[in-house]
Amino acid sequence: MTFPADLPAELAGLLPTLVGVLLLLAVVVMVLRAYRTQHPFAPALALLRGTLQLAAISLILSGIINDPLWVGVGLLVMFAAAVGTVTRRIGFSRAHLVRVAAAMALGVAVTLAIVFTTGAIEFSPRYVLAIGGIIIGNAMSIATLSGRRFDEAVADHWDEVEGWLALGATPRQSTRELARQAVYFAIIPSTDQTKTTGLVTLPGAFVGAIFGGASPLEAGRFQIVVLAGILCAGSIAAVTLLHLVSPVRQKPVPR
Repeated sequence: MTFPADLPAELAGLLPTLVGVLLLLAVVVMVLRAYRTQHPFAPALALLRGTLQLAAISLILSGIINDPLWVGVGLLVMFAAAVGTVTRRIGFSRAHLVRVAAAMALGVAVTLAIVFTTGAIEFSPRYVLAIGGIIIGNAMSIATLSGRRFDEAVADHWDEVEGWLALGATPRQSTRELARQAVYFAIIPSTDQTKTTGLVTLPGAFVGAIFGGASPLEAGRFQIVVLAGILCAGSIAAVTLLHLVSPVRQKPVPR
């Protein structure tokens, strides 16, 4: 594992960024406190945690970006963190942990296999890390939304579920439509992001590729692959997860 020789100079150049971020956070806290919202410091603490994590991963990635072995280790760490996050959000249990891991693994594996075997993106350590990290993170968000939405829907419509069970439906059959709706709603943010790309927003992968020296055409190609990959991995992860958790036999406990 090696680090760039100019790393100290790069760190020293971060002072203006630090000042800007602190001012932005100060505005956030003042606005939320002035409006007396709950937990006004939560966004600042979230950004602080994110900054520390990003700083650590940036230092690590600068040393492993071209090493296939360490890239694999990095992706495994990201995947484990994502699985743990989803599991906590939908209710931690050993069964949920296994189901979330299986759903996430299937979605990510299928997506990355298609991306790299078709040659849509060059198969190299840096691209595997970049695409893999984006896909894992977004699959995590979609899986979390689908799981929580499903639990809320089952709790809200428990009388209907009980009615189906009383008529002889299986636990899976009694919640099938609720699961389908949960998947649909979980995919909406990614679908909207895809529809408005280039019109309302310039996605991070696109902007990052341009800043990295890629042509707008090349950056656009990279971004389209990323968006398609997010939809693919998220759809598989959400459908698989809800297929595994949908046989509900009792009313979910509110969380």
